[in-house]
Amino acid sequence: MPLTRSRFLSCLLAAAAACAAPSAVLAQGYPERPIKLVVPFAPGGATDILGRLLASSMGEKLGQPMVVENRAGAGTVVAASLVAKAPADGYTLLLGSSTTLTLNPAIRTNLPYDPIRSFTPLGLVADMGLLLVAGKDTPGTSLKDLVAQAKAAPDKFSYGSFGTGSSVHFGGEMIKSAAGIQMVHVPFNGSSPSLTALMGGQVQVAVDTVVASAPLIKAGKIRPIAALGAQRLALLPAVPTVAESGYPGFDMGTWFALLAPAGLPAPVQAKLEAALADAARAPAFKKKLVDLGLTPLWGPGSALRERVERELPQMRAVAARADIRVD
Repeated sequence: MPLTRSRFLSCLLAAAAACAAPSAVLAQGYPERPIKLVVPFAPGGATDILGRLLASSMGEKLGQPMVVENRAGAGTVVAASLVAKAPADGYTLLLGSSTTLTLNPAIRTNLPYDPIRSFTPLGLVADMGLLLVAGKDTPGTSLKDLVAQAKAAPDKFSYGSFGTGSSVHFGGEMIKSAAGIQMVHVPFNGSSPSLTALMGGQVQVAVDTVVASAPLIKAGKIRPIAALGAQRLALLPAVPTVAESGYPGFDMGTWFALLAPAGLPAPVQAKLEAALADAARAPAFKKKLVDLGLTPLWGPGSALRERVERELPQMRAVAARADIRVD
């Protein structure tokens, strides 16, 4: 039978419908089993708690349990690589962070994933504020005081962080650059040893998260100097920002986002984005984040992609200037 124009068009429409059918069927039935949320940190920390809150809230919206799986290691690389290689069916998700998407690509040359091409961005979740804190025996109460000390004795003034290439390491280097000072970076393996060294006088100041620092500040064991983000922190509203302390435009923090493997069918992506939006906008969820020391920061997948594309060049510039590399 000759292939007429009308028959040709019918065949094209049938083929298109056949291709679209699997995605439509998948979306209609999704989710049909529990969803795995991979958290790139060990159990018990603020990120793990955030993951479990998110899993509980989204699971209720989706009608299936969302189960947290902790995969710590290599500054979130282990977890991110696992999710990037998982099937794009909506049953394996990642609680990613700025470390995953903007810091690791700036300091690691052989990263086993691409921050843009390896994932389907589902949305922003929350911010975690960073703080510059000082030990009890470090003179001064303001950033101006500390800058003067660092300029007077650049070889003796040091700052602690919870690891090379971490968000707080970047934050410390950004303070050095903005203030035109030298500080010796002393990396530790986690917030606890870093802040313990600060309390013991081994370093003069440290950069850490508000979650880890706030209990020690309230106990009078360390002093807050400045918040690194653009806004003051809800837990410590009296503490000025770095920008307010004389360095306009300064803004550094860490943030969290929900991701799926690249190639996620659009209908499944839409369901997950809607569930995330519903969970993140709920007043009870927001209150739990604030109580944890986080700042609610929901945004759609498009906002997440825009943030990565905006911040990645900035972090690469900081890494190059401070020679931050992890091979």
